[in-house]
Amino acid sequence: MERHITLPLTEELARTLRAGDTVYLTGTIYTSRDAGHKRMCETLAKGEPLPFDPQNATIYYVGPTPAKPGQVIGSAGPTTSGRMDAYAPTMMSVGARGMIGKGARLPEVVEAMKKYSGVYFGAIGGAGALLAKCIKKCELIAYEDLGAEALRKLYVEDMPLVVIIDSEGNNLYETGRAEYLTAGK
Repeated sequence: MERHITLPLTEELARTLRAGDTVYLTGTIYTSRDAGHKRMCETLAKGEPLPFDPQNATIYYVGPTPAKPGQVIGSAGPTTSGRMDAYAPTMMSVGARGMIGKGARLPEVVEAMKKYSGVYFGAIGGAGALLAKCIKKCELIAYEDLGAEALRKLYVEDMPLVVIIDSEGNNLYETGRAEYLTAGK
């Protein structure tokens, strides 16, 4: 099913998405990779607030390249999501609901998604320049010392994604493989 979604990704909205849905995402998302996630989780462990409100937030696992003159952002392709697997359950426990990246997720992340109504969106790896065209605003909000891994607030319009894992734990990487293997039998 094709869906046009306007963020924030509320629990109610997340529960309507199904693995395999094509989604065009519009709204505010945040960027962070493993170094940023580690820092955010350390901040939470100290009982301190994050530099953004994680409630119903969607985080894009990306380390964008610097913007060229006249551009909002440089190339912004997804990074391997497994790097954030150690941190994703903690981030979901404080309200973050959507994750955008590429690649498989650990069972612990899928269980946290089921518990907190999370959704994992897949972005096309190798299409960073194309995805950057969907980014209309970019603001550095924290961790500038991390360079490309700094925490950024982005405004995106019609960012093309696929729901890889839905809030019920259905996983397109598993169901798609099974459908392929049984096709033609």
